[in-house]
Amino acid sequence: MDFIDNKLLSYAEAHSDDESSILKELNRETYANVLYSRMLSGHLQGRCLAMFSNMIQPKVILEIGTYTGYSALCLAEGLQKNGKLITIDINDELSDMVNQYFNKSEFKNQIEAICGDATGIIPQLDLKFDLVFIDADKQNYSNYYDLVFEKVNQGGYIIADNVLWSGHVIEDEKEFDDDTRHIHTFNEKVKNDERVSKVLMPVRDGLLVIRKLHL
Repeated sequence: MDFIDNKLLSYAEAHSDDESSILKELNRETYANVLYSRMLSGHLQGRCLAMFSNMIQPKVILEIGTYTGYSALCLAEGLQKNGKLITIDINDELSDMVNQYFNKSEFKNQIEAICGDATGIIPQLDLKFDLVFIDADKQNYSNYYDLVFEKVNQGGYIIADNVLWSGHVIEDEKEFDDDTRHIHTFNEKVKNDERVSKVLMPVRDGLLVIRKLHL
């Protein structure tokens, strides 16, 4: 994920909005107590997600992959007053921690955390989404994209994380491991999808921002 010099990253963070107190606390606790803490969106990417959400002003957000809840709290900052964010994760080991932070946030009445397999849950959601954030198991990225596409409003957005996969996507395809192959396949799928416009941004581990066109 180290695409930018640490000094430049610190400079970028210093010239972006600060994390809120609850995000700082969650950031610290994740790095202190949770495995694979690099999965946390973190300060700069979190501010990007919050900015995107504030620009879109979504009524309903779907997040696929909760982890410790940091990105959900960032995305919730742009929700409309009566808006809702649904976040899905298959790992129930972090549920208590996630719910603790959601419940003490200002968005406690707007966030619904669901534990389970997103491939089975998404088809049951009778909702239309203005914004979807995909940040779960990489082998299902293309499946998640297909499952949510018809549920995204025209003009709505899908954002996918980790699409540069620590730079492995530009290696020789013969050397790809399974996750890299699935990420590359997803990136190519979106690139060739004429129903959307897209931009891949080298923020942290890569954010692919996708807008569903009015066709």
